[in-house]
Amino acid sequence: MRPLFIKGGRIIDSSRGWDEIGSLLIREGMISWFGKGGVALPQAGCDIINAAGLVICPGFIDMHCHLRQPGFEDKETIATGTEAAARGGFTTVCCIPNTNPPLDSRDTIDYVKTVAAQEGLIRVLPIGCVSKGRLGQELVDMAELASAGVVGYSDDGEPVANSRLMRQALEYSCTSGLPVIDHCEDKSLTVDGQINEGVMSNRLGLAGMPAAAEEIILARDLALAQLTGGWLHVAHVSTAGSVDLIRRAKDKGVMVTAEVTPHHLTMTEEMVAGYDTSAKVNPPLRTKRDVKALIQGLKAGVIDVIATDHAPYTESEKSGEFALAPFGISGLETALGSLMKLMHAGELPLTDIIHRLTAAPARILNDKGLGELEVGSVADVTIFDPDREWLVDTGLFASKGKNTPLAGSVLRGKVMATISQGKLVYQDDTLKIETVRGN
Repeated sequence: MRPLFIKGGRIIDSSRGWDEIGSLLIREGMISWFGKGGVALPQAGCDIINAAGLVICPGFIDMHCHLRQPGFEDKETIATGTEAAARGGFTTVCCIPNTNPPLDSRDTIDYVKTVAAQEGLIRVLPIGCVSKGRLGQELVDMAELASAGVVGYSDDGEPVANSRLMRQALEYSCTSGLPVIDHCEDKSLTVDGQINEGVMSNRLGLAGMPAAAEEIILARDLALAQLTGGWLHVAHVSTAGSVDLIRRAKDKGVMVTAEVTPHHLTMTEEMVAGYDTSAKVNPPLRTKRDVKALIQGLKAGVIDVIATDHAPYTESEKSGEFALAPFGISGLETALGSLMKLMHAGELPLTDIIHRLTAAPARILNDKGLGELEVGSVADVTIFDPDREWLVDTGLFASKGKNTPLAGSVLRGKVMATISQGKLVYQDDTLKIETVRGN
Protein backbone atom coordinates (compact mmCIF):
# COMPACT_ATOMS: atom_id res chain seq x y z
CA MET A 1 0.00 0.00 0.00
CA ARG A 2 1.28 3.46 -0.87
CA PRO A 3 1.48 5.99 1.97
CA LEU A 4 -1.73 8.05 2.18
CA PHE A 5 -1.63 11.70 3.20
CA ILE A 6 -4.99 13.15 4.32
CA LYS A 7 -4.53 16.89 4.16
CA GLY A 8 -6.14 19.83 5.87
CA GLY A 9 -9.46 18.50 7.17
CA ARG A 10 -11.38 19.09 10.39
CA ILE A 11 -10.12 16.33 12.67
CA ILE A 12 -12.57 15.27 15.38
CA ASP A 13 -11.44 12.63 17.87
CA SER A 14 -13.41 12.68 21.12
CA SER A 15 -11.08 10.15 22.74
CA ARG A 16 -8.32 12.79 22.65
CA GLY A 17 -10.44 15.92 22.79
CA TRP A 18 -9.42 17.01 19.29
CA ASP A 19 -11.52 19.26 17.08
CA GLU A 20 -9.26 21.28 14.82
CA ILE A 21 -7.81 21.51 11.34
CA GLY A 22 -5.02 19.03 10.74
CA SER A 23 -3.53 16.28 8.58
CA LEU A 24 -2.68 12.58 8.89
CA LEU A 25 -0.12 10.34 7.23
CA ILE A 26 -0.91 6.64 6.95
CA ARG A 27 1.96 4.29 6.23
CA GLU A 28 1.95 0.47 6.22
CA GLY A 29 -1.52 0.37 7.70
CA MET A 30 -0.69 2.60 10.67
CA ILE A 31 -1.08 6.27 11.49
CA SER A 32 2.54 7.39 11.31
CA TRP A 33 2.22 11.17 11.57
CA PHE A 34 -0.27 13.74 12.76
CA GLY A 35 -0.03 17.50 12.31
CA LYS A 36 -2.28 20.26 13.56
CA GLY A 37 -2.87 23.61 11.92
CA GLY A 38 -0.51 24.26 9.00
CA VAL A 39 0.01 21.41 6.58
CA ALA A 40 3.49 19.95 6.19
CA LEU A 41 4.62 18.90 2.72
CA PRO A 42 3.98 15.20 2.11
CA GLN A 43 6.80 12.87 1.23
CA ALA A 44 7.32 11.83 -2.36
CA GLY A 45 5.45 8.72 -3.33
CA CYS A 46 2.34 9.54 -1.29
CA ASP A 47 -1.25 9.48 -2.41
CA ILE A 48 -2.99 12.66 -1.22
CA ILE A 49 -6.60 13.29 -0.24
CA ASN A 50 -7.35 16.99 0.02
CA ALA A 51 -9.78 17.04 2.94
CA ALA A 52 -10.45 20.78 3.00
CA GLY A 53 -14.07 21.26 4.06
CA LEU A 54 -14.32 17.63 5.13
CA VAL A 55 -14.37 15.94 8.54
CA ILE A 56 -11.72 13.37 9.45
CA CYS A 57 -12.56 11.10 12.37
CA PRO A 58 -11.92 7.58 13.67
CA GLY A 59 -13.69 4.84 11.74
CA PHE A 60 -17.28 4.29 12.84
CA ILE A 61 -18.06 1.23 14.98
CA ASP A 62 -21.43 -0.51 14.73
CA MET A 63 -22.24 -2.62 17.78
CA HIS A 64 -25.38 -4.16 16.28
CA CYS A 65 -25.86 -5.34 12.70
CA HIS A 66 -27.23 -8.43 10.98
CA LEU A 67 -24.91 -9.90 8.36
CA ARG A 68 -27.19 -12.96 7.92
CA GLN A 69 -24.38 -15.41 7.09
CA PRO A 70 -24.47 -18.37 7.62
CA GLY A 71 -27.89 -19.50 6.51
CA PHE A 72 -29.59 -16.43 5.05
CA GLU A 73 -27.26 -15.41 2.25
CA ASP A 74 -30.21 -14.38 0.07
CA LYS A 75 -30.70 -11.44 2.47
CA GLU A 76 -27.04 -10.50 3.06
CA THR A 77 -23.56 -11.95 3.19
CA ILE A 78 -20.48 -10.97 5.13
CA ALA A 79 -19.02 -9.68 1.85
CA THR A 80 -22.00 -7.52 0.88
CA GLY A 81 -22.70 -6.40 4.45
CA THR A 82 -19.15 -5.24 5.08
CA GLU A 83 -19.08 -3.43 1.72
CA ALA A 84 -22.27 -1.62 2.75
CA ALA A 85 -20.70 -0.83 6.11
CA ALA A 86 -17.61 0.61 4.44
CA ARG A 87 -19.79 2.86 2.28
CA GLY A 88 -21.45 4.04 5.49
CA GLY A 89 -18.11 4.94 7.11
CA PHE A 90 -17.89 1.89 9.37
CA THR A 91 -14.57 0.15 9.89
CA THR A 92 -15.79 -2.27 12.58
CA VAL A 93 -19.12 -4.07 12.89
CA CYS A 94 -20.42 -6.49 15.53
CA CYS A 95 -22.63 -9.15 13.95
CA ILE A 96 -25.73 -10.48 15.70
CA PRO A 97 -26.00 -14.29 16.06
CA ASN A 98 -29.51 -14.92 14.67
CA THR A 99 -28.10 -16.93 11.77
CA ASN A 100 -28.70 -20.54 10.73
CA PRO A 101 -27.12 -22.22 12.55
CA PRO A 102 -27.05 -19.62 15.33
CA LEU A 103 -23.67 -18.47 16.63
CA ASP A 104 -23.83 -20.62 19.76
CA SER A 105 -20.64 -22.69 19.43
CA ARG A 106 -16.93 -22.30 18.75
CA ASP A 107 -17.39 -23.82 15.28
CA THR A 108 -19.93 -21.21 14.19
CA ILE A 109 -17.88 -18.35 15.64
CA ASP A 110 -14.77 -19.65 13.87
CA TYR A 111 -16.73 -19.87 10.62
CA VAL A 112 -17.75 -16.19 10.78
CA LYS A 113 -14.23 -15.10 11.66
CA THR A 114 -12.75 -17.14 8.78
CA VAL A 115 -15.20 -15.83 6.17
CA ALA A 116 -14.77 -12.27 7.45
CA ALA A 117 -10.99 -12.55 7.15
CA GLN A 118 -11.27 -13.88 3.59
CA GLU A 119 -14.18 -11.87 2.20
CA GLY A 120 -14.90 -8.96 4.52
CA LEU A 121 -13.75 -5.44 3.69
CA ILE A 122 -13.65 -4.34 7.32
CA ARG A 123 -13.25 -5.79 10.82
CA VAL A 124 -16.08 -8.12 11.94
CA LEU A 125 -16.51 -8.93 15.63
CA PRO A 126 -18.98 -11.76 16.36
CA ILE A 127 -21.58 -11.72 19.11
CA GLY A 128 -22.50 -15.11 20.53
CA CYS A 129 -25.89 -16.40 21.63
CA VAL A 130 -27.11 -16.36 25.25
CA SER A 131 -28.96 -19.64 24.92
CA LYS A 132 -28.39 -22.72 22.78
CA GLY A 133 -30.19 -22.33 19.49
CA ARG A 134 -31.58 -18.99 20.75
CA LEU A 135 -34.38 -21.10 22.25
CA GLY A 136 -34.20 -19.54 25.71
CA GLN A 137 -33.98 -22.88 27.49
CA GLU A 138 -30.32 -23.69 28.14
CA LEU A 139 -27.33 -21.40 28.54
CA VAL A 140 -24.59 -21.65 25.93
CA ASP A 141 -21.06 -22.51 27.03
CA MET A 142 -20.24 -18.85 27.64
CA ALA A 143 -16.61 -19.58 28.51
CA GLU A 144 -16.11 -21.41 25.22
CA LEU A 145 -17.61 -18.54 23.23
CA ALA A 146 -15.49 -16.01 25.13
CA SER A 147 -12.34 -17.96 24.30
CA ALA A 148 -13.51 -18.13 20.65
CA GLY A 149 -13.51 -14.34 20.56
CA VAL A 150 -17.09 -13.12 20.96
CA VAL A 151 -17.55 -9.56 22.18
CA GLY A 152 -20.89 -10.16 23.92
CA TYR A 153 -23.91 -12.44 24.15
CA SER A 154 -27.37 -11.87 22.66
CA ASP A 155 -30.49 -13.77 21.62
CA ASP A 156 -31.60 -10.65 19.72
CA GLY A 157 -35.03 -11.06 18.20
CA GLU A 158 -35.86 -13.69 20.79
CA PRO A 159 -35.72 -12.05 24.23
CA VAL A 160 -34.60 -14.24 27.13
CA ALA A 161 -38.01 -14.82 28.71
CA ASN A 162 -36.74 -17.06 31.51
CA SER A 163 -35.62 -14.85 34.41
CA ARG A 164 -33.45 -17.58 35.90
CA LEU A 165 -31.58 -18.03 32.62
CA MET A 166 -31.02 -14.29 32.32
CA ARG A 167 -29.73 -14.21 35.89
CA GLN A 168 -27.24 -16.97 35.06
CA ALA A 169 -26.04 -15.12 31.98
CA LEU A 170 -25.54 -11.91 33.93
CA GLU A 171 -23.69 -13.77 36.66
CA TYR A 172 -21.30 -15.16 34.08
CA SER A 173 -20.75 -11.69 32.61
CA CYS A 174 -19.06 -10.80 35.89
CA THR A 175 -16.40 -13.41 35.08
CA SER A 176 -16.05 -12.86 31.33
CA GLY A 177 -16.23 -9.08 31.40
CA LEU A 178 -18.51 -9.27 28.36
CA PRO A 179 -22.00 -7.73 28.19
CA VAL A 180 -25.31 -9.55 27.89
CA ILE A 181 -27.05 -7.67 25.08
CA ASP A 182 -30.74 -7.38 25.80
CA HIS A 183 -33.62 -7.37 23.32
CA CYS A 184 -36.32 -6.09 25.66
CA GLU A 185 -39.73 -7.34 24.58
CA ASP A 186 -42.49 -9.05 26.51
CA LYS A 187 -43.82 -11.12 23.64
CA SER A 188 -47.06 -11.88 25.45
CA LEU A 189 -47.87 -8.18 24.96
CA THR A 190 -46.75 -7.97 21.33
CA VAL A 191 -48.53 -11.03 19.91
CA ASP A 192 -49.55 -10.18 16.32
CA GLY A 193 -48.22 -6.64 16.89
CA GLN A 194 -47.19 -4.72 13.79
CA ILE A 195 -46.39 -1.12 14.81
CA ASN A 196 -46.34 1.09 17.88
CA GLU A 197 -49.56 0.88 19.87
CA GLY A 198 -51.25 4.26 19.73
CA VAL A 199 -52.91 6.71 17.37
CA MET A 200 -51.36 5.30 14.22
CA SER A 201 -52.15 1.66 14.99
CA ASN A 202 -55.77 2.63 15.65
CA ARG A 203 -55.93 4.66 12.44
CA LEU A 204 -54.51 1.85 10.30
CA GLY A 205 -56.36 -0.93 12.09
CA LEU A 206 -53.13 -2.76 12.94
CA ALA A 207 -52.35 -4.61 16.16
CA GLY A 208 -50.07 -2.48 18.32
CA MET A 209 -46.85 -3.10 20.26
CA PRO A 210 -47.05 -1.08 23.48
CA ALA A 211 -44.09 0.73 25.00
CA ALA A 212 -44.77 -1.27 28.17
CA ALA A 213 -43.66 -4.46 26.38
CA GLU A 214 -40.13 -3.04 26.17
CA GLU A 215 -40.14 -1.42 29.59
CA ILE A 216 -41.36 -4.45 31.55
CA ILE A 217 -38.50 -6.67 30.40
CA LEU A 218 -36.01 -3.83 30.77
CA ALA A 219 -37.11 -3.24 34.38
CA ARG A 220 -36.75 -6.96 35.12
CA ASP A 221 -33.29 -7.19 33.63
CA LEU A 222 -32.06 -4.02 35.30
CA ALA A 223 -33.16 -5.58 38.60
CA LEU A 224 -31.25 -8.76 37.72
CA ALA A 225 -28.17 -6.74 36.78
CA GLN A 226 -28.33 -5.00 40.13
CA LEU A 227 -28.77 -8.34 41.90
CA THR A 228 -25.86 -10.05 40.16
CA GLY A 229 -23.51 -7.16 39.51
CA GLY A 230 -23.49 -8.29 35.87
CA TRP A 231 -23.20 -6.16 32.75
CA LEU A 232 -26.42 -5.49 30.85
CA HIS A 233 -26.26 -3.77 27.47
CA VAL A 234 -29.68 -2.64 26.26
CA ALA A 235 -30.18 -2.96 22.51
CA HIS A 236 -32.20 -0.53 20.36
CA VAL A 237 -33.82 1.57 23.11
CA SER A 238 -37.03 3.07 21.72
CA THR A 239 -39.19 4.59 24.46
CA ALA A 240 -39.09 7.55 26.83
CA GLY A 241 -39.91 5.19 29.68
CA SER A 242 -36.86 3.05 28.87
CA VAL A 243 -34.60 6.11 28.96
CA ASP A 244 -35.93 6.94 32.42
CA LEU A 245 -35.42 3.37 33.65
CA ILE A 246 -31.81 3.32 32.42
CA ARG A 247 -31.12 6.74 33.94
CA ARG A 248 -32.36 5.65 37.36
CA ALA A 249 -30.40 2.38 37.15
CA LYS A 250 -27.18 4.22 36.32
CA ASP A 251 -27.80 6.59 39.22
CA LYS A 252 -27.97 3.52 41.49
CA GLY A 253 -24.68 2.19 40.14
CA VAL A 254 -26.11 -0.67 38.05
CA MET A 255 -23.70 -1.85 35.36
CA VAL A 256 -25.75 -0.95 32.30
CA THR A 257 -24.93 0.48 28.88
CA ALA A 258 -27.35 1.18 26.07
CA GLU A 259 -27.66 1.87 22.36
CA VAL A 260 -30.12 3.67 20.09
CA THR A 261 -30.55 3.41 16.33
CA PRO A 262 -30.51 6.23 13.75
CA HIS A 263 -34.09 5.38 12.77
CA HIS A 264 -35.40 5.63 16.33
CA LEU A 265 -33.62 8.97 16.69
CA THR A 266 -34.99 10.46 13.48
CA MET A 267 -38.29 8.77 12.56
CA THR A 268 -41.70 8.39 14.16
CA GLU A 269 -44.64 6.02 13.74
CA GLU A 270 -45.96 8.39 11.06
CA MET A 271 -43.51 6.72 8.65
CA VAL A 272 -45.77 3.66 8.40
CA ALA A 273 -48.67 5.70 7.01
CA GLY A 274 -49.82 4.05 3.81
CA TYR A 275 -48.78 0.67 5.21
CA ASP A 276 -45.14 1.20 4.24
CA THR A 277 -43.45 -2.11 5.08
CA SER A 278 -39.99 -0.54 4.76
CA ALA A 279 -40.74 1.30 8.03
CA LYS A 280 -41.83 -1.85 9.84
CA VAL A 281 -39.18 -2.52 12.47
CA ASN A 282 -38.86 -4.09 15.93
CA PRO A 283 -38.93 -2.28 18.27
CA PRO A 284 -41.36 -0.16 16.28
CA LEU A 285 -40.94 3.48 15.43
CA ARG A 286 -42.51 5.40 18.29
CA THR A 287 -43.90 8.88 18.96
CA LYS A 288 -42.38 12.36 18.75
CA ARG A 289 -42.21 12.37 22.55
CA ASP A 290 -40.14 9.18 22.51
CA VAL A 291 -37.80 10.54 19.84
CA LYS A 292 -37.21 13.69 21.88
CA ALA A 293 -36.47 11.61 24.99
CA LEU A 294 -34.01 9.42 23.07
CA ILE A 295 -32.12 12.45 21.78
CA GLN A 296 -31.96 13.96 25.27
CA GLY A 297 -30.88 10.59 26.69
CA LEU A 298 -28.06 10.40 24.18
CA LYS A 299 -26.90 13.95 24.92
CA ALA A 300 -26.95 13.26 28.67
CA GLY A 301 -25.00 10.00 28.35
CA VAL A 302 -27.88 7.84 29.57
CA ILE A 303 -27.66 6.13 26.18
CA ASP A 304 -24.04 5.36 25.39
CA VAL A 305 -23.80 4.55 21.68
CA ILE A 306 -25.51 4.73 18.32
CA ALA A 307 -25.87 1.35 16.57
CA THR A 308 -27.62 0.70 13.25
CA ASP A 309 -29.46 -2.59 13.87
CA HIS A 310 -28.97 -3.05 10.11
CA ALA A 311 -31.55 -5.70 9.19
CA PRO A 312 -31.57 -6.47 5.45
CA TYR A 313 -34.36 -8.43 3.75
CA THR A 314 -35.15 -9.41 0.19
CA GLU A 315 -37.54 -7.34 -1.87
CA SER A 316 -40.05 -10.18 -2.03
CA GLU A 317 -40.13 -10.48 1.76
CA LYS A 318 -40.86 -6.78 2.24
CA SER A 319 -43.19 -6.25 -0.72
CA GLY A 320 -46.13 -8.32 0.43
CA GLU A 321 -48.97 -7.72 2.88
CA PHE A 322 -47.97 -5.51 5.82
CA ALA A 323 -48.88 -8.10 8.44
CA LEU A 324 -46.70 -10.73 6.74
CA ALA A 325 -43.66 -8.53 6.11
CA PRO A 326 -40.68 -9.07 8.45
CA PHE A 327 -39.42 -6.43 10.85
CA GLY A 328 -36.26 -4.59 9.84
CA ILE A 329 -34.59 -1.61 8.17
CA SER A 330 -31.41 -1.68 6.10
CA GLY A 331 -29.40 1.08 7.73
CA LEU A 332 -25.64 0.89 7.24
CA GLU A 333 -25.44 3.09 4.15
CA THR A 334 -27.85 5.79 5.40
CA ALA A 335 -26.74 6.01 9.05
CA LEU A 336 -24.58 9.12 8.78
CA GLY A 337 -26.98 10.98 6.51
CA SER A 338 -29.84 10.23 8.90
CA LEU A 339 -27.91 11.37 11.95
CA MET A 340 -26.73 14.56 10.31
CA LYS A 341 -30.36 15.67 10.24
CA LEU A 342 -30.02 16.09 14.00
CA MET A 343 -26.91 18.24 13.63
CA HIS A 344 -28.36 20.43 10.91
CA ALA A 345 -31.52 20.91 13.00
CA GLY A 346 -29.43 21.93 16.02
CA GLU A 347 -30.63 18.96 18.08
CA LEU A 348 -27.32 17.13 18.49
CA PRO A 349 -23.76 18.48 18.11
CA LEU A 350 -21.54 16.87 15.49
CA THR A 351 -18.97 16.02 18.15
CA ASP A 352 -21.63 14.06 20.08
CA ILE A 353 -22.63 12.10 16.98
CA ILE A 354 -19.02 11.16 16.25
CA HIS A 355 -18.34 10.25 19.88
CA ARG A 356 -21.32 7.88 19.98
CA LEU A 357 -20.15 6.21 16.75
CA THR A 358 -16.47 5.91 17.67
CA ALA A 359 -14.91 6.34 21.13
CA ALA A 360 -18.04 5.30 23.06
CA PRO A 361 -18.51 1.88 21.39
CA ALA A 362 -14.72 1.34 21.48
CA ARG A 363 -14.84 1.81 25.24
CA ILE A 364 -17.63 -0.77 25.58
CA LEU A 365 -15.70 -3.20 23.38
CA ASN A 366 -12.62 -2.50 25.52
CA ASP A 367 -10.43 -2.50 22.44
CA LYS A 368 -7.56 -0.04 22.73
CA GLY A 369 -6.78 1.40 19.33
CA LEU A 370 -10.36 1.39 18.08
CA GLY A 371 -12.26 4.66 18.04
CA GLU A 372 -9.21 6.93 18.13
CA LEU A 373 -6.59 8.55 15.92
CA GLU A 374 -3.19 8.11 17.47
CA VAL A 375 0.31 7.82 16.01
CA GLY A 376 1.25 4.16 16.07
CA SER A 377 -2.33 2.87 16.02
CA VAL A 378 -4.04 0.93 13.23
CA ALA A 379 -5.45 3.38 10.68
CA ASP A 380 -9.25 3.17 10.85
CA VAL A 381 -10.40 6.51 9.45
CA THR A 382 -13.65 7.94 8.11
CA ILE A 383 -13.79 11.08 5.97
CA PHE A 384 -17.14 12.73 5.30
CA ASP A 385 -18.70 15.90 3.98
CA PRO A 386 -21.23 17.21 6.53
CA ASP A 387 -23.01 19.32 3.93
CA ARG A 388 -23.00 17.10 0.86
CA GLU A 389 -26.53 16.32 -0.36
CA TRP A 390 -27.22 12.97 -1.98
CA LEU A 391 -30.19 10.96 -3.18
CA VAL A 392 -30.89 7.64 -1.48
CA ASP A 393 -31.01 5.32 -4.47
CA THR A 394 -31.34 1.78 -3.14
CA GLY A 395 -30.43 0.43 -6.57
CA LEU A 396 -26.91 1.62 -5.82
CA PHE A 397 -26.72 0.01 -2.37
CA ALA A 398 -23.95 -2.49 -1.76
CA SER A 399 -26.23 -4.24 0.73
CA LYS A 400 -28.62 -6.84 -0.62
CA GLY A 401 -31.22 -5.22 1.64
CA LYS A 402 -32.97 -2.34 -0.11
CA ASN A 403 -35.59 -2.05 2.66
CA THR A 404 -35.40 1.53 3.88
CA PRO A 405 -38.15 4.17 4.25
CA LEU A 406 -35.52 6.72 3.15
CA ALA A 407 -35.53 5.44 -0.46
CA GLY A 408 -35.92 8.39 -2.82
CA SER A 409 -35.20 11.01 -0.18
CA VAL A 410 -32.32 13.48 -0.12
CA LEU A 411 -29.93 13.36 2.83
CA ARG A 412 -27.37 15.98 3.78
CA GLY A 413 -24.10 14.51 4.99
CA LYS A 414 -22.15 11.87 3.05
CA VAL A 415 -19.19 9.58 3.60
CA MET A 416 -16.45 10.37 1.10
CA ALA A 417 -13.83 7.77 2.05
CA THR A 418 -13.35 4.91 4.50
CA ILE A 419 -9.96 3.53 5.47
CA SER A 420 -9.95 0.22 7.32
CA GLN A 421 -6.69 -1.05 8.80
CA GLY A 422 -4.81 1.30 6.51
CA LYS A 423 -6.58 0.21 3.33
CA LEU A 424 -8.87 2.48 1.35
CA VAL A 425 -12.04 0.35 1.24
CA TYR A 426 -14.46 3.01 -0.02
CA GLN A 427 -14.00 6.16 -2.08
CA ASP A 428 -16.80 8.39 -3.34
CA ASP A 429 -16.76 8.81 -7.10
CA THR A 430 -16.23 12.57 -6.76
CA LEU A 431 -13.27 12.34 -4.38
CA LYS A 432 -10.00 12.76 -6.24
CA ILE A 433 -6.72 11.31 -5.02
CA GLU A 434 -3.51 13.00 -6.14
CA THR A 435 -0.21 11.18 -6.33
CA VAL A 436 3.11 12.85 -5.50
CA ARG A 437 5.68 11.30 -7.82
CA GLY A 438 9.06 10.22 -6.57
CA ASN A 439 10.92 7.38 -4.91
